[in-house]
Formats: sequence, structure tokens, C-alpha cells
Amino acid sequence: MQRRTALPPLAWAFLPYAVISVAHVVLLAIDSPAADPTKLLLLPLLALPVLVSVRRIPGRGALALLLAALLFSWLGDGAGAFFPDGPELPLMLLFFGIAHLAYIALFVRHLTRRRMPWWALVYAAWWITMMIGLGPHVGGLLIAVAIYGLVLGSTAAFSTRCIPLVAVGGTFFLASDTILALRLFLPDSLPAWSSPAVMLTYTLGQGLIVAGALISLRSPLSTRRKDA
Repeated sequence: MQRRTALPPLAWAFLPYAVISVAHVVLLAIDSPAADPTKLLLLPLLALPVLVSVRRIPGRGALALLLAALLFSWLGDGAGAFFPDGPELPLMLLFFGIAHLAYIALFVRHLTRRRMPWWALVYAAWWITMMIGLGPHVGGLLIAVAIYGLVLGSTAAFSTRCIPLVAVGGTFFLASDTILALRLFLPDSLPAWSSPAVMLTYTLGQGLIVAGALISLRSPLSTRRKDA
């Protein structure tokens, strides 16, 4: 009798997130009012495969960091809805900044497999380029945007020390926030279809990071490898 692997149940747990992600992007593309409610379903559904994997993840530190990243990402997604009287953009930067810090801690403490490759310097170049391009247009948010950009770029850079699935997810997450920043501060620089592109890259980024993290944590090779 062939032994069953743990992958199929994990894949099934991602299905609701995948379905709602596609629906949300399509709803955005057709400018439907149903897009906002579906956005708030995304991260709770992405927590499902994490919860399904609880018994397979050794220790609770990695689980806590992963769930914290999803929780604060969800608060960032719904900042306008959850805090209608608050400043939406600064709250988004705050919540997503905390989410990225949780991801960085997860990558460094639990998912590192290799040294950071030399080409990760591209993320430093990305930050410099973004600050040169956006700096004159962000007004009083310059410091907040600069700090958030550093944290975001660091997430992508540290993801390169993990398995490729996580590294690709980090790149998509960076791409999503890059498109969003251009839409917010340089609205005339991008076409209308860039709105669904923000969420397409975002849902791919979050999904790939979580999938890669769970595969690493559930694997016997999930212990950190120290390069000589």
C-alpha cells in the first residue's frame, strides 16, 4: 500500500484562498462593489492552511510569527474599514510594517537555508530608486514611506535565504507594494488595469510565502542550515 504524503491535504487547505483571490482580482477588474468584501476574506482564508498544519509544525514560535504576519496584513488590508475615523494610509503602513517584521523574523529564525545571494543587492537598489522617484511626491509621509520601504525591501532580501517558493513570494509582495505606491503617489504613471495587478501580485506573494513556509516547517529539513 502506497504511503500517502501530507501535501494533498495542505493543497486542499489553500483552495478557498485561491478561489477568493481569483474572484477578488476579477471583481476589481470589472470595478464591482463586491471587491471590498472579498478582500477582507483573503487573509483569514490564508490562515486556514496554517491552522491545518498546526500539529505538523514543531514548536510554536514559527506558527506565532506566521499568524502574526497574516493578522497584521489583514488589518492593513482593512485599515479603512476597521478604523474609518483614522488616517488610512499611515495605518496601512504601520500594520503592514509589523507584518513584514514578523515575516523577517520568521525567515531568519526558522526558514533560513542558505546565505543571502549577492543578487539580493537588487532590493537595496530598488529602495534607492523608489525613494528618488517617490520622495518629492509623498509629502509629510516621507519618513514613514522610507522606513516602510526599508522593511519591505528587507523582507524580499531575507526571503532569498529561504526555499525558492518563499523567495518568489517575497518578490511578488515587493512588486505589489511597488505598483500600489506608484498608484498612490504618481497616479498618472500607471494605467487603470494596474489596480487588479496590485492584488494579483499581492495574493500570489502572500500565498507563496505561506505555502513555502509551511512546506519548510513541515519538512525534516526545516532546521536552519548554518553555512561554513
